[in-house]
Amino acid sequence: MTAITFASLNATAAFPEIFLACVVLTLLVFDGLTKSRYLCLLHSFSVVSVLVVAAFCFYHFDLKEPELAFSNMYINDSMGLLLKGFSALSLAVTLVYARQYVADRGMMRSEYLALALFALLGQMVMISANTLLLIYLGLELLSLSLYAAVALRRDHLQSTEAAMKYFILGALASGFLLYGMSMVYGATGSLDITEIAKATVNPEANKLILVFGLVFVVSGLAFKLGVVPYHMWVPDVYQGAPTAITLLMGAAPKFAAFSLLVRILVEALLATAYDWQQMLLVLSVLSMAVGNLAAIMQTNLKRMLAYSTIAQMGFMLLGMLSGVVDKHTVGAASAYGASMFYVVTYVLTTLGTFGVVLLLARQGIESDRIVDLKGLNTRSPWLALVVLVLMFSLAGIPPMVGFYAKLMVLQAAFAAGHVLLTVFAVLMSLVGAFYYLRIVKIIYFDASVNAAVSGAFVEPNVSVESSALDELSVGAQVVDSNQNQVNVCGACSALPKVLLAVNGALVLILGVVPSGLMGLCLQAMQRVLGQ
Repeated sequence: MTAITFASLNATAAFPEIFLACVVLTLLVFDGLTKSRYLCLLHSFSVVSVLVVAAFCFYHFDLKEPELAFSNMYINDSMGLLLKGFSALSLAVTLVYARQYVADRGMMRSEYLALALFALLGQMVMISANTLLLIYLGLELLSLSLYAAVALRRDHLQSTEAAMKYFILGALASGFLLYGMSMVYGATGSLDITEIAKATVNPEANKLILVFGLVFVVSGLAFKLGVVPYHMWVPDVYQGAPTAITLLMGAAPKFAAFSLLVRILVEALLATAYDWQQMLLVLSVLSMAVGNLAAIMQTNLKRMLAYSTIAQMGFMLLGMLSGVVDKHTVGAASAYGASMFYVVTYVLTTLGTFGVVLLLARQGIESDRIVDLKGLNTRSPWLALVVLVLMFSLAGIPPMVGFYAKLMVLQAAFAAGHVLLTVFAVLMSLVGAFYYLRIVKIIYFDASVNAAVSGAFVEPNVSVESSALDELSVGAQVVDSNQNQVNVCGACSALPKVLLAVNGALVLILGVVPSGLMGLCLQAMQRVLGQ
């Protein structure tokens, strides 16, 4: 009996999660022993460790058969490995972009690194969960880490307010999701995703309770995606949180949210696709309309990008609601693969967009207002070019990858018979192009404005440079809130510039040659449906 129990664990399948947990514990212990004297070393250690996790996931991506572990509560499959690899890579890029920013604001502490790694661990648990219980545990680990990260600047009023809003609304959404899961358990008698899938096709299953629970499950998932009408927290939290934390919760967690859609709606509740596809249709339409129209009125760049996220996630849902047509799943792999491709390319573009905001920031200047970008081309032509590529991609202008991603989703929706919805999505994309192209116009055709005069936030008792758009200094020395000096070397300051250039180049290259990444997404979804 003991041998069977140990065999059922199969802990090697969960190597990325176990390794990451060990890294976090090592980081906290080492920092406690050295009293925060080697924070830059710990930062580099965290980045390298996350890259190791990403490399491991990508290397083992091509799994022919899924591996089960921990008494079938954990599943290791191609989709999970691919999403975990992208999540880890996104976090590594986030940490590199944010290094100077967190140092300038006294946030370069072990708590920041630990919360970022714990958030990644929660995402990876969610992605590989094979039971509703493990999904919820991973979700809470991710959510609690992000709540604390948003409030990391305890002396900053906006960050504290954003953290309170995020925590209260997040707790409400978690309650919705947990209640919905309990209803699904009551209707099927199991928390295991495979058993739920079998129970839903049973004619004796209680369909009323199942659909009732489905409403709450979709509501909880909609909050995590930030789609209308569960979007209230997104603009306020994006704007109020430090930009480094905004990127932390706006990029990699999108992969975990997408995995929840697949694990719960596709793998467990595919038999009820007619019901949840109607719900996703309403969420998609509202999100594209509200997100794009509200973004036009924004003057804060982070707030505009928040509404842009709402619209982009609504667009992604087009693929998810187009997989099952008249109870047939012939085009399901293509539709879900298109949505997965859309999420990957959106996160890639988001990393670059917020990376620009982080690079423009100075000690005491956030540079997160749209007017702060005026005349950027005259000060930094390469940075202006990167922004142009990113905005064109978000607007869906060829040959950027955003165009191909939108095209694939629209094709899936059209093939499923959603003609009017496809036309509506195209019209909303045209509306969205306005505020993206406005950024390009401001960068290239408007005269530069002094950051302090333009209204950028300035902290008290902190000297302000003449402009937030000056070239980045090669090195900097700042003091954190514990009065520990954190030295950022020249190589570390130059790395984000190089990485941002690569980021922008990938947006263009993947738009010209998208077949490789699209093939990986299709392969992953075909294997999920085959399971």
